Amino acid sequence: MDDFTEYVTARSGWFRKVAYLLCGDWHRADDLVQTAITRLYASWPRAARADNLDGYARRTLVNVYLAEQRTSWWRRVNLGDTGEQPAPIADVEAALDLRAALDRLPARQRATVVLRYFGDLSVADTARALACSEGTVKSQTAKAVETLRELLGDPIREGRA
Repeated sequence: MDDFTEYVTARSGWFRKVAYLLCGDWHRADDLVQTAITRLYASWPRAARADNLDGYARRTLVNVYLAEQRTSWWRRVNLGDTGEQPAPIADVEAALDLRAALDRLPARQRATVVLRYFGDLSVADTARALACSEGTVKSQTAKAVETLRELLGDPIREGRA
């Protein structure tokens, strides 16, 4: 299991960033990461044999996030903003606007946008990560970008940076 510990240690920052972008809260992100790492540990013999270990781990994390979104509201606990750790961003106001806009997207659209633009995944890779068709990824991305444009009021550049 040394290889598991080594992998998780090396990728922990990445896990946390992706989880934060999915849920928008550092505390929930930590919980998502913990649950995803636990599931990854339980399936490590299979995961270690995967052609794309990062893809396997990313899909596990996204599945944990989407499963949490499907749970009843009363099962979630909001601890408030105590000790939230801001991500280093040059334009704080724009970052806050973007985070607020991302919070208003449905879970699947938010996951699609995070994987496509932050994770820099192709449509095909995003479809595999979300276990859906490429057409679904395209339509979810289009709807999300349209909503973000409306919420932010500024044009969003097409394509990936």
